[in-house]
Amino acid sequence: MRSIVIMPLFNEEETLAEVLGEVRRRTTAEILVVNDGSTDGSARILDRSRPGVLVMTHAQNEGYGQSLIDGFGYAVRAGYDVAVTIDCDLQHEPRLIPEFLEAAQAFDIVSGSRYHPDASFVQDPAPLDRQQLNAEVTRIVNDLTGYHLTDAWCGFKAYRVAGLARMQLDERSYGLPLQVWLQAARLGLTVTEIPVPRIYKNPDRRFWGGLDDPATRRTYYLSIIDREVSRWRNSS
Repeated sequence: MRSIVIMPLFNEEETLAEVLGEVRRRTTAEILVVNDGSTDGSARILDRSRPGVLVMTHAQNEGYGQSLIDGFGYAVRAGYDVAVTIDCDLQHEPRLIPEFLEAAQAFDIVSGSRYHPDASFVQDPAPLDRQQLNAEVTRIVNDLTGYHLTDAWCGFKAYRVAGLARMQLDERSYGLPLQVWLQAARLGLTVTEIPVPRIYKNPDRRFWGGLDDPATRRTYYLSIIDREVSRWRNSS
């Protein structure tokens, strides 16, 4: 299978070079970094990393979801079979990429789970508000989709590109995974989870776009679910 690793990036100069090096060591897949308007030294690191790293640059910050949407669009246009998504902040372990690629031979979406019951890793404690909101939203997604997810939010995933090509994604911010799950279920895509380490190197890390407040985040997430459910019903 022809594969690509998509890495959304916003101001990760401290970890970017290490993550890129590890991804290169662990897979022969192409690498696409979507630089979402970084204002630190990330662009200089990317310049030093070429050739061998494809770079897509947003002139200004457009959002985590938009970075993934643009990466998915490239994967579709370029005819890749599988797209792996991994963050640039050392919270995902590139050594697991081959496991994701292997599982993607049998499933449309392979999603990492930091709360998987079969996890054998030593897990970092999650910030309580994030763990509680993850659990609540995961239950809602499962009720709506019939999936059996244990972690609706992990950004470490592998997608069959043929499935991505059938989606109509437009959520530009952090709520994109909710849109993915609901559209995947509507399209009948197959899903599995594999355990990944729960790593919180910076538990006080900010959300962007005014989403630091847990109540505000919850309202935002539920609004995406409501909107996607309405789309689903109106198209039936």
